[in-house]
Amino acid sequence: QVQLVESGGGLVQAGGSLKLSCAASGSIFSINVMGWYRQAPGKQRELVAAITSGGSTSGPADSVKGRFTISMDNAKKTVYLQMNSLKPEDTAVYYCAAATTPAGLGSGFGSWGQGTQVTVSS
Repeated sequence: QVQLVESGGGLVQAGGSLKLSCAASGSIFSINVMGWYRQAPGKQRELVAAITSGGSTSGPADSVKGRFTISMDNAKKTVYLQMNSLKPEDTAVYYCAAATTPAGLGSGFGSWGQGTQVTVSS
């Protein structure tokens, strides 16, 4: 079993930056892909970006391209999301996810963190 703990969320003004971190524990040997999702009030959860243990990335989503960067410390199974030039529409709960395969990321076969709130004020 894998446990994920996010940190780094908070309140920031538009144009500012935040860096989210997500540390995995437990059966981390099973993790080959990690990613970040977000869910804004009244909206569906969406994939922001994902990265494999080999460094291949998926995303980031068009809405954050050029502003957000995902990275991973594979030895520690810790994934990061550097968020720059934040906009009010980036306000959401950001969730970390991990899985053995890319198909499993974000599904019932993967693991989820508890989420961290990011609020961007205008």
